[in-house]
Amino acid sequence: MKSLAFRPVSVLLGFIAAMLAKQVFERLWALVDEEPPPAPDQRTAPSSKLIPALILQGAVFFLVRGLVDRGSRSVFARTTGEWPGEKD
Repeated sequence: MKSLAFRPVSVLLGFIAAMLAKQVFERLWALVDEEPPPAPDQRTAPSSKLIPALILQGAVFFLVRGLVDRGSRSVFARTTGEWPGEKD
């Protein structure tokens, strides 16, 4: 039952993690290139910049999302005494 209470928290923190990941990616990309990162829908975006941008963006997104998810689950478990998710 407590795991159901975690679901809205998880959704909210997922949105926050996505916004944070976007900011982290933009700051990291600024170290790589002075121009903004190319988008896949840009016709003139060179693959030599698009591919590294997408790889970096994906890595940052999953890292931030994973850390936020793990942290929120740990806080929830300390608060309620029940781990929200699969048990060993």
